[in-house]
Amino acid sequence: MASLSKDGPNGWRVLFVCPDTGKRRTVRLGPGAKKDAETVRNMVQRLVASKRLGTPLDSHVVGWLSRIGDDLHGRLAKAGLVEPRHTATLAELLDDFFENRPDVKPGTRVVWKQTADNLREWFGPDCRLADIAREDAEEFRAYLIGRKLAPTTIGKRLKYARQFFNRGIEWGWIQENPFANVRYKAGDPAERRRYVTVQETQRLIDAAPDWVWRTIIALARFGGLRCPSEVLSLQWQDVDLPAGRMVVRSPKTEGRPGGGRRVVPIFARLRPYLEEAWEMAAEGQTHVIPEDRYLPAAHGPAGWINANLRTTFQKILRRAGLEPWPRLFHNLRASCETDLAAEFPIATVCQWIGNTVAIAARHYVQATDADFQRAVSADRQAVRSEANVAQKKSGTESGTVTARNRPQRAEAGQGGGRVKPFGASVCEDMRKNAYQTSRPGGIRTPDPGIMSPLL
Repeated sequence: MASLSKDGPNGWRVLFVCPDTGKRRTVRLGPGAKKDAETVRNMVQRLVASKRLGTPLDSHVVGWLSRIGDDLHGRLAKAGLVEPRHTATLAELLDDFFENRPDVKPGTRVVWKQTADNLREWFGPDCRLADIAREDAEEFRAYLIGRKLAPTTIGKRLKYARQFFNRGIEWGWIQENPFANVRYKAGDPAERRRYVTVQETQRLIDAAPDWVWRTIIALARFGGLRCPSEVLSLQWQDVDLPAGRMVVRSPKTEGRPGGGRRVVPIFARLRPYLEEAWEMAAEGQTHVIPEDRYLPAAHGPAGWINANLRTTFQKILRRAGLEPWPRLFHNLRASCETDLAAEFPIATVCQWIGNTVAIAARHYVQATDADFQRAVSADRQAVRSEANVAQKKSGTESGTVTARNRPQRAEAGQGGGRVKPFGASVCEDMRKNAYQTSRPGGIRTPDPGIMSPLL
């Protein structure tokens, strides 16, 4: 149990028995309101009970400890109720985070560093982690928005910030993550989609400076390979032209179970360019794209970003008379998956492309004009088929009624013959007389009144 008593004219103190030593200890609070002092007394009582029973602190106490100042926290630590607070700074957290993740790829390290630089710029490198609250995290979000970054970029940088501060919790440097519920709605991926038609791709290939770039474009658009990582990593030992298949090794997914390689068909549109690349390959060349051309730059600190294929590709776009589109190489690959999804089951296509059905639906497969026209044509054909079925059904029903009435007519006649309506014999005699009587020359125009079928 913990008790509260006066300490001088305006001060307060909390008295309790230390569960470790059994001795009476005191936490002096100094001047303040009695209500605040009672709150401290209640928390001290719960801390004592937790130490005596060996149970973890509940979330309410943990939250309170993370919010109190260093002075009060230091007094609680001196009394043996809590561990001394580690006054880690933002710079320490970020530096230690990067040092403890040597396993990440250079491209991931680049985007992490962008978020780390934003955090240092906004909070300052010497800012104490304990001083960053939820409100400060929300202000950081507003700072990112003010920089006119894309919604998806803002969402990712807030995600990385949460990841950094979660590591601080694991290390015991902070009790709560101020970025835990600070998010930003990602943008619509459809806004950055662009279907690249086969005709446009042919214009790009025609404008390419050499066979190397023709192969790069074909592998991305007609093979669905990630560019530059999978395109530059493709080796001749993994390409089986006679069997029509190739093994694609993916640097992006090599750390995932079973995600480092996949078998992809050599599609009909891709084959001519691989055959040309085989004919042009130098003696001893191991990679489809010559390994001494772009691959060395990709092994630098920034990884595949240093390959710098984008600059040359933009020149090819201008030479082909095409306007650049967002995510240049991604949309080539996405267009390939869109074409394949129109012909093969989507699960099979995803195995060839190397993604999941959910990712394909959100970021890759697009509705094209050809899909729209095919849907309209199919709808018209369905309407015509339904009309034909209805017409046949109507004719069948009419024939059934006629067949049903025929026996009734036969029964009403004499000798089983057909019964003529009243006056029918008179009309027939008039028609016969009209044809038998003729003028000199054998020509007679029958009277229309007599010849009328209504008679």
